[in-house]
Amino acid sequence: MQQPEVAGFYDARTGSIQYVVACPSSRRCAIIDPVLDFDEKSGSTATTNADAILDYINSRNLKLEWILDTHPHADHFSAARYLKAKTGVPTAIGERVKQVQRIWQRIYNFSDLPCDGSQWDRLFCDDDRFKIGELEARVMHSPGHTLASITYVIGDAAFIHDRLFMPDNGSARADFPGGSAADLWQSIQDILSLPGETRLFTGHDYGQGGRQALWESSVAEQKETNQHVAGQSRSAFIRPREARDRALPMPRLMLHALQVNIRGGELPQVEENGLPLNALPGSVWGQ
Repeated sequence: MQQPEVAGFYDARTGSIQYVVACPSSRRCAIIDPVLDFDEKSGSTATTNADAILDYINSRNLKLEWILDTHPHADHFSAARYLKAKTGVPTAIGERVKQVQRIWQRIYNFSDLPCDGSQWDRLFCDDDRFKIGELEARVMHSPGHTLASITYVIGDAAFIHDRLFMPDNGSARADFPGGSAADLWQSIQDILSLPGETRLFTGHDYGQGGRQALWESSVAEQKETNQHVAGQSRSAFIRPREARDRALPMPRLMLHALQVNIRGGELPQVEENGLPLNALPGSVWGQ
């Protein structure tokens, strides 16, 4: 299999990992799941993460071709819109984002929100193919965490975000609107049907047990040691997953983030009387 170069960028505030995946021969690359910094206490945004990724790309003489999201995130703002404005590079996400938009349009009462995915340049369907330089990329629809979740399989690497975490941290929750533990189980089985040596890159890590953050595993490793999956049947996975999810608090940025992320990373428009976003310049950010 082709072997892309993969660099992970960890955002400690949200436990998120952002990626640059590059073609070794053409030096073309894509960004996956970029984070726009946000401090909910002061209502401040920043582009520290996104700018660090652009600096990395420039320092290695890479040429950016795609800005990709795996799904509309509930725990951080997407920097896709910012990065497109800086680079002119197209953005993409799974086509079922339209269903997620309709769910959250009702929750937010966003009557004027276009629920057609037009906020992105391309909407990927299951098994769609595209290229990053000379790398072959394939899209897998991977619902469960959200209706719109997708996996990018690029050479010997798969970017799985909220399906499997590192083996000692198990699997993602499936109780968000449109989520399903049964769908999550099937999506995990699809991922684990990839060749055993496939490198799996997760979207979150929280330093389980105080260890440092990690984000790369393999199909073989997950099959053998993932605490939620190894040796489990479908029913043995679903029942405790649903029970655990019912006891979990919602992500602290969920209602902040999804109103931005269902718009492709576009921040809310400023009202005539002002909006408390970036309204307190120089604020000290909370931890």
